[in-house]
Amino acid sequence: MSLDARLSHPPARVFPYLADPARWPEFAPAVEFRQRIGDGLPEVGSRWWAVDRIFGPFKVRFADVLEVIEPERRVVWHSTSPWNSRVEYVCVSEGEGTRVRADYEGDVAGWLRLVALLPTFVLRRILLRDFRGLSRVLDAEAAVTRRVQLSGATSSVNR
Repeated sequence: MSLDARLSHPPARVFPYLADPARWPEFAPAVEFRQRIGDGLPEVGSRWWAVDRIFGPFKVRFADVLEVIEPERRVVWHSTSPWNSRVEYVCVSEGEGTRVRADYEGDVAGWLRLVALLPTFVLRRILLRDFRGLSRVLDAEAAVTRRVQLSGATSSVNR
């Protein structure tokens, strides 16, 4: 399944969220937990312990593995069993914003196969919630930055 989402923020602001699983709980409703396994800077092969909430209280434990990273442009994640999935995010500058193409593929295992039975439009709607959440987080950050800049400008005028 592929999705296109447009965010009104440049790739330099969008990409760091897609490339850092530790930030996913801030905007992705199903993501409960991500913790880096190991030290050092993230690189291809880096792993994160992961817990997602599915259908309310049900939790799925797995690992996310970084497969590809091209800063501010492309990142590919592999989720181990039971998700057995791969997601690729491609960020393209579009005016002052970013168009994100997300490609999801995989072969879920066990009881998670129930998720695969959902109609495509339902899955699409669930996955798009992540981008709406990311947009809210980025909008809030931008509002704080504007307030700080305005208060700095006001205080320098008052000197």
